[in-house]
Amino acid sequence: MKASHTIEPVFDDPNLIAYGGLPAVMKLAEQAGLYDLIDTHVTVPGTAGANTSAKVSAIIAGLVVGADSISDLDVLRHGGMGRVFTGLRASTTLGTHLRAYRFGQVRQLDAVAARLLARLAAVSPILAGADQLVYLDVDDTIRETHGYHKQGAAYGYSRVKGLNAQVAILSTPLSAPVIVATRLRKGNIDSGHGAARLIADSLATLRRATTTGMLIVRADSAYFRHDVVAAATAGGAKFSVTARLNKAVTRTIASIQESAWTTIRYPNAIYDDEQHRWISDAEVAEVPYTAFTSHPKADHVTARLIVRRVTRLNPQVAKTQDELMPGYRYHAVFTNSTLAMVAAEATHRDHAIIEAVFADLKDGPLAHAPSGKFTANAAWLALTAIAFNLTRAAARLASATLGKARTATVRRTLIQVAARIANRSRHWRLHLPSDWPWEDQLNALYTAALGPPAAVTAT
Repeated sequence: MKASHTIEPVFDDPNLIAYGGLPAVMKLAEQAGLYDLIDTHVTVPGTAGANTSAKVSAIIAGLVVGADSISDLDVLRHGGMGRVFTGLRASTTLGTHLRAYRFGQVRQLDAVAARLLARLAAVSPILAGADQLVYLDVDDTIRETHGYHKQGAAYGYSRVKGLNAQVAILSTPLSAPVIVATRLRKGNIDSGHGAARLIADSLATLRRATTTGMLIVRADSAYFRHDVVAAATAGGAKFSVTARLNKAVTRTIASIQESAWTTIRYPNAIYDDEQHRWISDAEVAEVPYTAFTSHPKADHVTARLIVRRVTRLNPQVAKTQDELMPGYRYHAVFTNSTLAMVAAEATHRDHAIIEAVFADLKDGPLAHAPSGKFTANAAWLALTAIAFNLTRAAARLASATLGKARTATVRRTLIQVAARIANRSRHWRLHLPSDWPWEDQLNALYTAALGPPAAVTAT
């Protein structure tokens, strides 16, 4: 494709906006009660806390359109945006607001995020299938930083200097993930630290969102801890946690009879129609196991240990590592799930979905830790979760397909659409490009967002 003429850019149209889908997204936020929640729960001290709801919603709008730094928030102040929206603020003002946050105010934002998720579920089917089965995945990631001016930055488990973001996400077999809770920690903190509290808060949020299906908390081996399992159980959920291959687990695996192993579908597996089974290099078995026996007896937990073994491509490599059976690689899951063995093991592997969320966030607002102040970055993370969920809710109203798309795709198709403002009979109209491929989806979003507010319970 080639430009048909010599083109000269002229920035002179006060009636153009770059984000024709953003008004619908922010109307959806209003419908879900975002502004009321901010006014009720967030109290930032000093002059920086004046007009908090306007400032917080401006930051969220900036994150929705793709801002990944405080200065990027100025992207909203162009063309006719001041006629479409009230409460626009300069990035310097919003930066001052963020830096005024203390730990208490960050937790207030967490409360807003939790309540807003429940309200978004009332106006958009982002929790479809939650009446049957719900997965709560917990993990953490390092947000790399550079220089010496970021409070809390340190070398963590990845040997990368940065800040540690602990995140809990919710998904169902029918819906894409949404973020339930977040915590920003120092870069060198233990992954499992504070996970029990995060899980407890997340499960409370899920109950607020009236999820009635079976809840399964999934996590990797860094969360193989008694307090994590106890928090899941206390919150009425099942747990499915990767077990560390310590001596006790290894002895338990060694006790499994050869006849107990079942072949499963796995990458490169072939189904034999005559034998009605998978021919694969992966097998699973299960055995009862009592975990945390080094703790007091009251903390012991007996559940299922589901083990997957995969044929090692080069067994000779493992012989020098003093492994139990060098011909295989072992992966153990400690769970009290009532799912069948093969289904429970496959379900646990789907915990990897949280890595897609991390990639999505780092491709957007979490591309940077935008401030040198730790609490400002913590507030930014909480607002990122709100923007992520709001975008997901808008996309799901537009179409079921976009409801499962990456945030970058949603921005490109529904939000970053050029529009011209026109006033007709005291009614604002947005003129959008003709032949826009996602016209139907954008119309569906506007119809839903501009409809009557849904009845939501005040919390």
